[in-house]
Amino acid sequence: MQGKIIKGVGGSYVVRCGKKDYVCYAKGILRYKNQKPMIGDMVSFEPINEEPGMANILEILPRANALIRPAVSNVDQAIIQFAAKDPAPNTNLLDRFLIRMEEQELPVIICINKIDLAAEDDLLRFTDIYRSIGYPVLPFCACTGEGLPALLEVIRGKTTVWAGPSGVGKSSVINLLAPESSMETGSISEKIRRGKHTTRHVQLLACGENTYVCDTPGFSSLELPDILPEKLQYYFGEFEQFIPSCRFKGCVHIGERECGVKDAARDGLIHPERYENYRLFYNDLKNRKKY
Repeated sequence: MQGKIIKGVGGSYVVRCGKKDYVCYAKGILRYKNQKPMIGDMVSFEPINEEPGMANILEILPRANALIRPAVSNVDQAIIQFAAKDPAPNTNLLDRFLIRMEEQELPVIICINKIDLAAEDDLLRFTDIYRSIGYPVLPFCACTGEGLPALLEVIRGKTTVWAGPSGVGKSSVINLLAPESSMETGSISEKIRRGKHTTRHVQLLACGENTYVCDTPGFSSLELPDILPEKLQYYFGEFEQFIPSCRFKGCVHIGERECGVKDAARDGLIHPERYENYRLFYNDLKNRKKY
């Protein structure tokens, strides 16, 4: 039999096969091969006749991909969720998420929750930054369900990693997509206006046939991946068309005098917040390499 690992508890795994779940244990042969099952793995397993609902995992089928954070395999896409307000969207943090997902070659959709709290002009200013560089942006309101049909269509038939900072309402949104999950929702700290972490482990939640979402713990800060500073520019896709206008080969678009990217940022062809984040990230990576 074959199924998908949707949850891990201690040394056991919950494997879904059709509409039935089995509690499975990894056979010793997997340990001998130094193979450890991951959430999202497709596996072959054998039911234990004398214990209904119990089974042994015999083999881990080939993975399409495997992420480290969160530890999940066979992911099709990522949705990065921020709030339109309370907490206010942070482009620096969002760009860090985008770089991490780009590094893992995952298509990204940006979901903006709490659109009922923000002024329309403020919402458009934020969403236009990312729509203009090719990222799909889905406005959403967990309180009213506005935007739910579009979100359901985006995730249909796929395994989606759901990420974002604390307090943006990820659990509330996922509760609408997978009501049976009964996930704990958090509250915003009145003192510091930050969210309290409510997701404590990785698991796949079924949102329909062959449709799963993987919620991840909230982040208030996020380290950049370990990439070379000079490679950072390739994670900012809007730079590409302006690089040929740089005078010097190997231009990193920071201190050079004749730089097409810097000129584009000055003229508003590259959004100044995106360029400023690039500059900050470049210096961060450059300084990191010194130690």
